[in-house]
Amino acid sequence: MSSGRCAACRYLRRKCTQGCILSPYFPSNNPQRFVSVHRIYGASNVTKLLQLLPTHLRAEAADSLYFEAQCRLEDPVYGCVGLIFMLQQHINAVESQLVKTQAEIAVMKSQGQNRETQQAEPDFNNLLLRQSDNEAPLSFPNQVSSGFI
Repeated sequence: MSSGRCAACRYLRRKCTQGCILSPYFPSNNPQRFVSVHRIYGASNVTKLLQLLPTHLRAEAADSLYFEAQCRLEDPVYGCVGLIFMLQQHINAVESQLVKTQAEIAVMKSQGQNRETQQAEPDFNNLLLRQSDNEAPLSFPNQVSSGFI
């Protein structure tokens, strides 16, 4: 067994050629990566899929296949869809919490403005009372002469 074989060729017990399509995506230092993908998709299907893709997309496809295979091995029924559903529920819960918090902030702001208004009104009323205490009572000369008193 030569150490230059990729994880796929090593697992399949075949010679790893110079143009092995699997070697860049399944290195020999991470054999579990290929084992997971092989269990779910099969080596032949993975090879065909990677050959159909342009070279610049193959690395992302291999990463995606590995992620989806890991999810399927952990949750055979739902796979990565179960994870997506759980994350969507979490997003919905956080969004509703955000809406509640924004509503609480709006209520707190309106209460703060009401307190400021209530504090300003007594100051205005006190100012009017002080001014009326300092002034002499108003008397009109025509009140006495009119004879209505």
